[in-house]
Amino acid sequence: MSDIQQEEAHTGPVRTPKQFLWTVIFAFVIPVFAIIGLVTYVTSANKSGPGAADNAGSIESRLQKVGSVEIRDANRPLKSGQEVYQAQCATCHSTGTAGAPKFEDAAAWAPRIKTGLEALLHSALAGKGAMAPQGGGDFEDTEIARGVVYMANAAGAKFDEPQRPAAASADAGSAAPTAAAAPAATSAPAAASAEPAAAVAAAPAAAAPTANAAVNGKALYDKACFVCHAAGVAGAPKFGDKAAWAPYIAQGIDSMVKIAISGKGAMPPRGGSSASDEEIHAAVQYMVEQAQ
Repeated sequence: MSDIQQEEAHTGPVRTPKQFLWTVIFAFVIPVFAIIGLVTYVTSANKSGPGAADNAGSIESRLQKVGSVEIRDANRPLKSGQEVYQAQCATCHSTGTAGAPKFEDAAAWAPRIKTGLEALLHSALAGKGAMAPQGGGDFEDTEIARGVVYMANAAGAKFDEPQRPAAASADAGSAAPTAAAAPAATSAPAAASAEPAAAVAAAPAAAAPTANAAVNGKALYDKACFVCHAAGVAGAPKFGDKAAWAPYIAQGIDSMVKIAISGKGAMPPRGGSSASDEEIHAAVQYMVEQAQ
């Protein structure tokens, strides 16, 4: 009996595997996690929250406006075709990426050149295949046209470099009032002397708005409408084609203006421009007159 008691006196408290497992957990695992938690708590005071490192910058980014307004000089000198190509077109056309016709590759450009400048420009502005629309970007439509002409001519085309249409129309617009003012000035004394002279003087004055409307219609055509109507792209009646315009003319000018304003088929509302109803009417009238 005394031997058994002596043996139990020399035996530790851990007698089973379960007791050993709990001993390990309480002796090692829990202290380790406690130390990790203590270290994390102590060092967390030195950490800055998101955006706290650059407080001024973070505030500015949170208060930044969603949109922005950029004012450009409409009379700035146009970029050359080479400048447009190097800045915007060379990424794909210099290596033929994504099926783009490679620069100076006459074989790749030949079938495209045959479609004409208007069709090439339409593809550049509206986008085609992997090429995104280029209109409304860093360059004006005329500058994009210059880039197209530069690439096409490098592959054998003979297109003329496009000029800004607004400049020509502005000159014509300034000349029209001057021309209209001359008959009015010369007819003023005659109107005071006799009634027939007043009737003669009234005729040029009445014709002046029509001439001015024609000038405005041509300006909008040169700016927006020619892209499709010059070559009959996407089913648009070709400029000056009497047969193509005949069924539209039969509907009346008001119906055609309504279609031009609201859009139809591939033609976007107002031809993709911001022209007023009066300018749209003048442009339609201008195209109709050229098809009669």
